[in-house]
Amino acid sequence: MSTDYPETPDGRYFVAKGRLWRKSDPRLSEEERQAAVDDLMDARRAVRDAPDDETKRAARNRVDAAKRRLGERGPVWWDDGAPDETRKAPWNTAYAEWWSALSEEQKAKGDPRR
Repeated sequence: MSTDYPETPDGRYFVAKGRLWRKSDPRLSEEERQAAVDDLMDARRAVRDAPDDETKRAARNRVDAAKRRLGERGPVWWDDGAPDETRKAPWNTAYAEWWSALSEEQKAKGDPRR
């Protein structure tokens, strides 16, 4: 993952386009993670190249399955009871204080509208 995006101190999210996006489960072995990433990239290419809606729908299901394997969708991979804040603006979440402490340059990397 690119280090250009701000990452929350707990390592659960990065900020892109002004939203929190869940990172992959750090407990995955490198082999598991790489296999899921490879499947994800194959599925994304299949979505792009799909000749019809049915094929595209099947490819999107493969994207979803790979992202679930990575821990980026579905049940959260942490176990402290913290809610999933994916797709929320960081300034409207439990990360608001962290976000406000970032430099304007760091914020701009996560929210180019700034």
